[in-house]
Amino acid sequence: MAEDGCRADVWLWRARLVKTRGLAAQLVEAGRVRLTRPGLGTRRLDKPSREVKAGDELVFAIGDRLTCIRVLGLGARRGPPLEARALYQALDEPSAGA
Repeated sequence: MAEDGCRADVWLWRARLVKTRGLAAQLVEAGRVRLTRPGLGTRRLDKPSREVKAGDELVFAIGDRLTCIRVLGLGARRGPPLEARALYQALDEPSAGA
């Protein structure tokens, strides 16, 4: 069975954007994560259980740093940094094909 979505807190943790799943859940519950999905628009995530899918764009702030990313994959585990980095693309970076 192929997964087409992943909990927001789990994905943020797998992608190594936060140190723990608990911190990821707090970030979402505090209303500090915005999700943009083609055809759905932009909304603030209100629960850690909200689904993130490949192609979604996330904007969130940790400390004074604003991070904008596009979800490229969901991942099956919290792997090493190189594997985690393959799950997303920073939107301020040029795409690989450009």
